[in-house]
Amino acid sequence: MENSERWTASDIPDLAGKTAIITGGNSGVGLETAIELARHRATTIIACRSSSRGESALRRIRESVPTSQVALMQLDLGDLASIGTFAESFIAEYQGLDLLVNNAGIMATPYRTTKDGFESQVGTNHLGHFALTCKLMPALSAAPSSRVVNVSSIGHRSGEIDFDELLLSRSNYKRTRAYSRSKLANLLFTYEMHRRLERAQIESISSLAAHPGVARTNLLTGMGFVGWLLKPVAALFIQSAKMGALPILRASTDPDAQGGQYYGPDKAHERSGFPVVVSSSPDSHDEDSARRLWEQSEELTGLTFGF
Repeated sequence: MENSERWTASDIPDLAGKTAIITGGNSGVGLETAIELARHRATTIIACRSSSRGESALRRIRESVPTSQVALMQLDLGDLASIGTFAESFIAEYQGLDLLVNNAGIMATPYRTTKDGFESQVGTNHLGHFALTCKLMPALSAAPSSRVVNVSSIGHRSGEIDFDELLLSRSNYKRTRAYSRSKLANLLFTYEMHRRLERAQIESISSLAAHPGVARTNLLTGMGFVGWLLKPVAALFIQSAKMGALPILRASTDPDAQGGQYYGPDKAHERSGFPVVVSSSPDSHDEDSARRLWEQSEELTGLTFGF
């Protein structure tokens, strides 16, 4: 790709009148995404679990974009009740939702479970966003044209789905296995939602995905002491959070982006660079697996999209 064709934040169109939610918008690529959405005049809602970190992010956005229309709403993706409360509060306050960026995530954490008893990485990274998207469908449907952008990872390529044990047990738990599974699930969800929207002839909602490459985020923090040891080494070869946000921003705002597309960096192995449409693993395109994951996700969360 020639330099003149490189997509940057300056290519984001005017978003005045549009409303966006970004989960995990309080740090890393999520915060950088929120800043650019606000800079281009979208009403931007940061959804995060920690009020103190959220307030800090709000201050950062307002310092960067004094004219921004930005708000904080509390959301715990590891708690279905919190997801329901968040969606109800949003729908009561806003007329519609133009953009939902399912960005928040945890990586390679020790074994733990969500409040609903799900293994935390698949429970938060996939099931939490699956439930949130379902709960926000009335708001997405109310917008003239809306997008759902799921943030995956190059780590999805080593992911595998075991439908006999979608949620790993403590005795069978491996940190990286659970993480890569959750990131593969993000893509299976994206592509299956795209197909279901097409079958239902719903043209006003698009389902896309993106990944930031290897970018400077807080995900290593979840790895505990190991993550702390890796930070100085990782800093030598990872790109900035600002660059990592570009694929998410392009999937979210490029007028030419289409449902079912996956955006990532353009350099070797998609670790860094400018955002382009990239391919994902053959497993992520397995339609039978995607259907079974959707059905299990509905069963576990007790929610149905009802297209």
